[in-house]
Amino acid sequence: MAKSFAVQINKKWCKGCGLCIAVCPKKVLELDADVKCEPVRPEDCIGCRQCENICPDLAITIEESGQK
Repeated sequence: MAKSFAVQINKKWCKGCGLCIAVCPKKVLELDADVKCEPVRPEDCIGCRQCENICPDLAITIEESGQK
């Protein structure tokens, strides 16, 4: 079975730069009404951690959450 991942966003740290949205190969992230990153399709996350690595504010954490 495929692994699943939990996308955690610290909204207090996110400044809405959009870098994470640009690098996500599965389009998991979008900006919400407050111009903060939001995982709108977390079930599509493949755990590549590109968003986590590119975030200049360390506002994103990806954790393995089990099997899909």
